[in-house]
Amino acid sequence: MSASRLRVSEIFLSLQGEASRVGLPTVFIRLTGCPLRCGYCDTEYAFQGGEFLDLDTVVDRIRAHPTRHVTVTGGEPLAQAASLELMTRLCDLGLDVSLETSGALDIGSVDARVARVVDIKTPGSGEVERNRWENIELLSPRDEVKFVLVDEADYRWAKQIIQRHRLTERCPVLLSPAWSRLAATDLAEWILRDGPQVRMQLQLHKLLWQEARGR
Repeated sequence: MSASRLRVSEIFLSLQGEASRVGLPTVFIRLTGCPLRCGYCDTEYAFQGGEFLDLDTVVDRIRAHPTRHVTVTGGEPLAQAASLELMTRLCDLGLDVSLETSGALDIGSVDARVARVVDIKTPGSGEVERNRWENIELLSPRDEVKFVLVDEADYRWAKQIIQRHRLTERCPVLLSPAWSRLAATDLAEWILRDGPQVRMQLQLHKLLWQEARGR
């Protein structure tokens, strides 16, 4: 039995709402705690609370659901060291594991079998200074980079970052309008106008269930 523990906000089955796995039935394990305070955060309830669970219990709860797709999210999952062991154990079981991370912490120790979705924080998030730019050199084609945008200034900034770091040559790049902050049609028009080789994404789970927890 593993002695490692994680502080868990919730474990639930839903449809993946973002990135390349959008629409796939997925088990989400949301870990408690985050060192960032983004202005558009939609999971503030995960900053505190939760329950401490040993890894065996977490794995058992995940495997109880009828899907092989698992997303480790937060909060900020990498703020808990035991998240690394959890992801490796899930990969060892043959599960398709993805990680949603703010990009503020080192992704270098994440199991190479995990698809890392790294959220680069824009000026509009209020946390742009927390970006760990060293993570860009660690990205592989299996990973994805996401920008959540609150206005056209964020969009222009994201385009500069994409060009400066040649992000589209490293992995898929996603642009997403911040829920209730930026009209999706505006972002669509900017992308069509300028032609960046990116994927626009909407949050499927919010279109289906708005901001309900456990969805």
